[in-house]
Amino acid sequence: MRYCITHQITYQYDRPVTLAAHWLRLRPRCDVTQKLHQFSLAITPQPKQRSDIVDLDGNNLLKVWFGDEPTTTLQIQATSEVETYRSNPFNYLLEPWAVTLPIDYPRSWAHPLQPYLGGQFAGAGGSIDPTAIQLAQELWLQTAGNTVSFLSELNQRIYRECRYQLRETGSALPPGITWSQKTGSCRDYAVLFMEVCRAVGLAARFVSGYQEGDLDRDDRHLHAWAEVYLPGAGWRGYDPTHGLAVADQHIALVAMPTAHHSAPVSGTLKSAGASSEMTYRLTIQLADASSNRAADLVSEAASPNSPNGKVAQSTSQPTPAPRGSGSKLSRSSKSSKASKSRKRSQS
Repeated sequence: MRYCITHQITYQYDRPVTLAAHWLRLRPRCDVTQKLHQFSLAITPQPKQRSDIVDLDGNNLLKVWFGDEPTTTLQIQATSEVETYRSNPFNYLLEPWAVTLPIDYPRSWAHPLQPYLGGQFAGAGGSIDPTAIQLAQELWLQTAGNTVSFLSELNQRIYRECRYQLRETGSALPPGITWSQKTGSCRDYAVLFMEVCRAVGLAARFVSGYQEGDLDRDDRHLHAWAEVYLPGAGWRGYDPTHGLAVADQHIALVAMPTAHHSAPVSGTLKSAGASSEMTYRLTIQLADASSNRAADLVSEAASPNSPNGKVAQSTSQPTPAPRGSGSKLSRSSKSSKASKSRKRSQS
């Protein structure tokens, strides 16, 4: 599958502000599952300096610095052409010792995988959420400890039993809250999936990106899912929001040990006391010449910003009905005021 994606994010301030440094995570990754053919980035006001960075997880980041000239608008537009290759998400053979759970990674693997094995809300290498442990034990018993069956059943269990809730702002909820309330956003589902995997020794990480969805729907937002490191298969994606194993209809931007540092834009303002409104426009066009399904999918939305002194935009996500199709967000514009800074995270 080949996609043309345009993602525009605009911040409008109620008074002139001075921008501090910003981090951008809008460049799709390039690996065996997808190839980035073209990428361009337009930023207004134009940064004084920029630095392309590859982080610890191999993600492509851009850090930009602005001048001291006041501005009432910050606009970022990323344009990408990406080709995805993984038509069959199960084309692998697990190592014999990884067929059943719990997995005990060799020492040479366990050390680099450590950031992906601990509890997400208990600090580095912290304890796993007790609710996630209980769910993992139930699924282990149900699937007789079969690794692939465990992952498939976990994916389906979250998809079937949890009610989708659009949450445009805020951090991902702890997995125990998501499962006990049986409701959450895509980032909450991804975090829950990761925690349950880690409870049986499976390394898991958080992914932010795009998903094709239903070409007959016009709502489009950023998405979130999980990847699990399977010996003999490498990193494999699971999308509990849609109940799918990730294939060629997902386009990844970044992958992180936790959801905290995955926001597509983060930074700060030098000016205090300013209120802002954030709007975005996301267009995904299926550019595969062999397909007759090409369509232009546009989504516009506005979201509030958090008064916490940081700037971190979030990604939004599909609603559960229909759960396997596109994302959903009200077509009406939403806005609210915030002081000095703004924050968005995966919905």
